Amino acid sequence: MTILKSKYNTVTFFKHGLFWLCVFLYFMFTSDLTYFEAGYIQLFHSTCKIVIPQMITAYVCLFVLVPKFLNTKKTILFLVWIAVLLIAMFTLYNVLHIYFYEPKYYEFYNDITKKYSELPFWKRLTNISVFLSKSIKLLTPTALLLMARFYKNQQKYLKLSDQKKTTELNALKHQLNPHFLFNTLNNLYALALKKADETPAVIEKLSDILDYMLYRCNDTFVSLQKEIELIENYLSLEKVRYGKRIQITFDRDINRDVKIAPLLLLTFIENAFKHGVSQELNEAFIMIKINLESDEIIFNIENSKPNVSIENNTEHRIGLKNIKKQLELLYGDNYFLDIENTKDSYTVTLKLLVK
Repeated sequence: MTILKSKYNTVTFFKHGLFWLCVFLYFMFTSDLTYFEAGYIQLFHSTCKIVIPQMITAYVCLFVLVPKFLNTKKTILFLVWIAVLLIAMFTLYNVLHIYFYEPKYYEFYNDITKKYSELPFWKRLTNISVFLSKSIKLLTPTALLLMARFYKNQQKYLKLSDQKKTTELNALKHQLNPHFLFNTLNNLYALALKKADETPAVIEKLSDILDYMLYRCNDTFVSLQKEIELIENYLSLEKVRYGKRIQITFDRDINRDVKIAPLLLLTFIENAFKHGVSQELNEAFIMIKINLESDEIIFNIENSKPNVSIENNTEHRIGLKNIKKQLELLYGDNYFLDIENTKDSYTVTLKLLVK
């Protein structure tokens, strides 16, 4: 099963379609019809030759230039590519005007317009004043769409902020559930009775987990390295709990520290133990990998499935739904989640854009 948040849906297409309809009607109803002697058909074609480049400008900016350059703080490259895009769209505008519009309506031109239409293509293309005026027109819908996106993101962050305390409490309840804490304390008690050498280390790791969850992960995004340390402590306690019943491998390839949403990865690991190990009477396995490739965190976890499973499928679906909701709130479109459920194993692959 693959879960991938789609960037496009019917509502989005409808909203964008309505926006461009409004832009088109704005030009149609605010233009002086006396300048278009052929009537509304000439006005329609005149509007098309500016709206088409506007649309291309808007979507190249929204889906290519802004994510690739502006969001990654490459401002100079963003401005350079904006200039290149405007030149390209100004060229397209002139092509539409010269080769489509003028042949149809040249007979309706006045003397001044006819004189301008006699200028060669390159002469028109290098007219700086016309280029600047058309650039403002080309960028206006883009600016409006960017403002709408900014407003939407602000609303999303406000919503995230309002739900942050509830989300954190739910995350704590889910991650450090009473069952896990009870078993860890039981293990500690048994180790203390045996006066085992591991007792102080187990207490220290449990203390570190509690300290991190309660006090050190209150920000929206935290250090990935700190999350890895949390995972290592968690795995150490689970090894004490399950002993030889579990085979754990944890590989990570992180060449620099980046930001990630807190407790997100631990959610999948805790689920792996809960649904893949706790019900297994024989030896189980969990394989975890965390890689950093370019600007993407790649997390993979695979766990064995017990021969006889008594897991609550409804509870499992609710847990997955909660994880997806957190991903949508925190990462929007910048995540990929793939879940593979086979007869013998359960594999999760999560890709996140670094923060």
